[in-house]
Amino acid sequence: MEIAENRTDDSHRSLLRQHKENHFTAGKTVRDIILGVSDGLTVPFALAAGLSGADASYSIVLTAGIAEVAAGAISMGLGGYLAAKSEADHYMRELRREEEEIIAVPDTEAAEIAEMLADYGIEPVDYGPVVNALRRKPQAWLDFMMKFELGLEKPDPRRALQSAFTIAIAYVIGGLLPLSPYMFISSAQKAVSASVVITLAALLIFGYAKGYFTDDKPFQSAFQTALIGASASAAAFGMAKVVQSS
Repeated sequence: MEIAENRTDDSHRSLLRQHKENHFTAGKTVRDIILGVSDGLTVPFALAAGLSGADASYSIVLTAGIAEVAAGAISMGLGGYLAAKSEADHYMRELRREEEEIIAVPDTEAAEIAEMLADYGIEPVDYGPVVNALRRKPQAWLDFMMKFELGLEKPDPRRALQSAFTIAIAYVIGGLLPLSPYMFISSAQKAVSASVVITLAALLIFGYAKGYFTDDKPFQSAFQTALIGASASAAAFGMAKVVQSS
């Protein structure tokens, strides 16, 4: 019997080695990049456009823009760190609570497993051995409950720092693009025109890439991203002109 089971396990492992699935698994990293780049492109772009609309010199626009990029990167990175840290803390709290429930009310927890499997149309005669097997392995039981009852995946302990770093770097990269013309053109009015072209092109490319990795409508995503960025900068530019003329 044991030999037959070992052969079955070897057969399963062989099949898994032969079959490679190409699933996209970097979702959280992509989310951080999207968050950083989208804000990095939009906020400094709107700030530069607003200051240019107020007839500020290119040096003032550049100084204010770089200061904003630095402050924004720190703020966004810190926000990403705290969000990931809160997620990890929440997981640990639920893990301890679930562990206590397995010890205190094992029959109730076992009944929850049975109910979850029954929801998939599995008959008692089939899920009964699964429930019993999990009850004999407390750690596997705990992992099963965390994933399938609570829908929580164990977080990477390095996730908080990685998230902070990824968002901050993405924000800096995105933020320097609309400011780059002010580094080479000594007229704010000329620089803002170049900034518009560069930023809109970057927004279109970024929006397409975002759509490609997150859904099946990259062109729609490119248009929406560019529209949001253009609207923000146009509003800032227009408000600056109104304030200046009043």
